[in-house]
Amino acid sequence: MSEKYKEYKGLNLVDIEKNIQNYWKQEQTFEQSMKIREGNKPFIFFEGPPSANGKPGIHHVMARTIKDIFCRYKSLKGYYVSRKAGWDTHGLPVELGVEKQLGITKEDIGTKISVEDYNKACRESVMQFKDLWDKLTEQMGYWVDLNDPYITFTNEYIESVWWLLGEIYNKGLLYKGYTIQPYSPAAGTGLSSHELNMPGCYRDVKDTTCVAQFKICNKQTKENEILNRLGKDIEKAYFLAWTTTPWTLPSNTALAVGDKIDYCCVESLILIPPIL
Repeated sequence: MSEKYKEYKGLNLVDIEKNIQNYWKQEQTFEQSMKIREGNKPFIFFEGPPSANGKPGIHHVMARTIKDIFCRYKSLKGYYVSRKAGWDTHGLPVELGVEKQLGITKEDIGTKISVEDYNKACRESVMQFKDLWDKLTEQMGYWVDLNDPYITFTNEYIESVWWLLGEIYNKGLLYKGYTIQPYSPAAGTGLSSHELNMPGCYRDVKDTTCVAQFKICNKQTKENEILNRLGKDIEKAYFLAWTTTPWTLPSNTALAVGDKIDYCCVESLILIPPIL
């Protein structure tokens, strides 16, 4: 058996990878796959853009492989799949990195450094690892148009987002609501889940809990036993709420109560600063 099926010792995956990449470049395989399908029904694909201010990792290879499978499948079905690349130039993580590098804070913008120079530094920082991303894209055989990507900090992209919001509003699909979300006083903006997971965002600290008074509105109804029991003393009545996150109190718009929860009416002379 050993003589009939000899072990092949010439397998070199690195060389095979380079040979295939060179073949694709010489034959313009990706470009030709697009050209022969021009005029066919389009399948629109805009890559959910990666962020070039961080180095690519194995998880990016996995995600892009899944994206590529769909595009290649649609191409084999005859669709014209243009595969537009993009770059996410998300703001706050980039800003914080630049501020740390320059040794400044938000308050220094406009005084120690001009807005123009600050924006320039952010634009340079956000694309610092673009070459590594382009190399990875080619090495993993991910077919996407890197020559004409959309970039989220360009005026064209920003204006397109405002146009889309306008169209959504004109169709009556945009509404105003209320939600409690993390807020950064230093940055003057709300924080996304991604920003909350940034290194150094969470620290073990000791916090003081808070008991707050919420004044009860005088809206008498037959169903409201609490207000009926209080009677004339309604103007002096408050709900007491204990919270371990007192920093959320400034954004409170309502207090939740439960119809299956037992509440006690307590007369007290202790004065607690009310939340009106």
